Amino acid sequence: MSDLNQLDVFFSVQTFHEDQVRDKTVVISDVLRATSTIVTAIANGAEKVIPVGDMGEASRIAQSVDSDNYLLCGEKDGIKIEGYNLGNSPLEYTSEAIKGKSLIFNTTNGTKAIKKSLGADELVIASFHNLDVVVDFLREKERDIVIVCSGWKGRLSLEDLLLAGNIVYNLKGGVMNPEARDGAKVAFTIYEKFGNDLESVILNSNHASRLKELVMDTQDISYCCQINTTRVLPILKEGIITNRHVEKTQ
Repeated sequence: MSDLNQLDVFFSVQTFHEDQVRDKTVVISDVLRATSTIVTAIANGAEKVIPVGDMGEASRIAQSVDSDNYLLCGEKDGIKIEGYNLGNSPLEYTSEAIKGKSLIFNTTNGTKAIKKSLGADELVIASFHNLDVVVDFLREKERDIVIVCSGWKGRLSLEDLLLAGNIVYNLKGGVMNPEARDGAKVAFTIYEKFGNDLESVILNSNHASRLKELVMDTQDISYCCQINTTRVLPILKEGIITNRHVEKTQ
């Protein structure tokens, strides 16, 4: 990434306008749980993920695709939507469940952030699971980069900001330029302060507390904190997310 390029971070889907991401490289962060689930699904063999903004859009798309090859997936306010095949727990997205399938994916925050960023030149799905491959991809960019934290209903989510800060920290080699954008500075500083204890910090975040009340355990949260478990790079093109990166062979 050239030092001449701008790097910025938006803290929730409500903190930016579509024009602010237009023609840029956009990275979507929704650690709990949408982007973690998308990365897991692609890593486990899903053919593609189609993000939608609401249940109406999901239904319209479902009527136009091969009924034997798609699954309706997602949640509303953290709860699996009635009649859907899968919710938003990444642990549901096993190879047995989703390999070769097209997933129509609808979530409260993550897919809305994706839909709002459709004017981007490139749109990348990031999680802690594919952190290194996202950073490697961004290092080669010759255009401005924006990291969009999905947040929770317009509010900041600490875990999304920690992932954004981790990306910024790696791109900047652990040194923040005083002239950097404020959003990048904040994310960098948050990661620098809390990055050595990610799982503990995230387990005590507001969003994690809400999630624990819904699912009654912390397996999803612990899973979403795992770092660099895959080399897949989900990229959105023409409304469809597929893998841009080929797994490394041993």
